[in-house]
Amino acid sequence: MAKDPSFIQEQNTKLGIVLVVIGLSVAAFIGALMKLLSADMHAIQITWVRFVFFAIFLLPIIFLRIGKSALRPPRPRIQFFRGLSLAGATVAFVAGATQIPFADAIAILYAYPFLLTVLAVLFLNEKVSMMGWLGVTGGFFGVILVMRPSFSSFNVGTFYVFLGAIILSVQMTFNRQLGKAANPIVTSFWGAIVATLVLSLFIFKYWQPLSTYQLWVLILISLLSIVSQLCIVFGFAKAEASAIAPFTYLEIVAALIYGVVLFGTIPSLLSWLGIFFIAFSGILVARSLSAPLAPRRNPKI
Repeated sequence: MAKDPSFIQEQNTKLGIVLVVIGLSVAAFIGALMKLLSADMHAIQITWVRFVFFAIFLLPIIFLRIGKSALRPPRPRIQFFRGLSLAGATVAFVAGATQIPFADAIAILYAYPFLLTVLAVLFLNEKVSMMGWLGVTGGFFGVILVMRPSFSSFNVGTFYVFLGAIILSVQMTFNRQLGKAANPIVTSFWGAIVATLVLSLFIFKYWQPLSTYQLWVLILISLLSIVSQLCIVFGFAKAEASAIAPFTYLEIVAALIYGVVLFGTIPSLLSWLGIFFIAFSGILVARSLSAPLAPRRNPKI
């Protein structure tokens, strides 16, 4: 007897949510590992080595699933600018996360859905309801609570992470322009290639010999990046972005856990309040858009 289509859709949605939550939890762990390495390595070296290994490890998957056509990605100009922004966003995040609590860094990075909403209205002609704009306002308020800017002192770490969120929102607009024209796995691969080439212009200035420990951690980061990307790609293929959106903020919860376990940091009361505003407002924004701008609809690396 054939199964009810609504039951199949419900099961697919549940599976999609589980896959995305796993992918985002792994992504948060990757960020924590990069923060650990940043104590002794420059952000540019960490990012460069990560993308080199990522591209190498992803290459056989690309050929097995897609074939030689992956070597000719659609819309190469947008692919290039996406890779450029990917390199900038990753370096900015790693540089900033070195100096602030890890959970705060992830929370500030989640300013990008709100920045993306503004860019989508300005450049992609998307429509946002009043509820959406309230979400954007609330989200930025939450980010300010986490950043807590002071006129007496300047926290470079929060600035770098927020800069990363700005660059990331630009990257996500490129993702939306690519749309269904490019396979997300191909886009991830070429993002890593472009990021590697761009960072190669600076790597000799910041390169230092890798210890065995650093090498194995970077290899682990690259392998986990592939796991994270595949979970997110297939998760969004199974379920609608609007259904997944409320669960994407579990990445911040994962970051809180990793922050306590690996760094011994617990967010302050204001940070907790800011995280609540960011998550709640992000859900409002994702649900209010005509084409939901849920975090990581097209995967980041």
